[in-house]
Amino acid sequence: MFDPKIFEEFAKKISEGLPPGVKEVQQDIEKNVKVVVAGAISKLDIVTKEEFEVQTQVLKRTREKVEALEMRVAELEKQLGEGCE
Repeated sequence: MFDPKIFEEFAKKISEGLPPGVKEVQQDIEKNVKVVVAGAISKLDIVTKEEFEVQTQVLKRTREKVEALEMRVAELEKQLGEGCE
């Protein structure tokens, strides 16, 4: 769902801010932060920008098709109404 590099970068920034004595466990902390953040984000009901853009384009094409079909139905209804007269 999300780019793993985002989690890696976030975890790295947090670990870089730690005091020197704690840096010995830096890799372990980075790993744990990635797991916690990824877990928290996966519980959220959100999508990536790319997924949103794809769905926006799908919706646009669907609307265009619906509008074309509405016009076609109106045209057929008109022809049917003229044929009954």
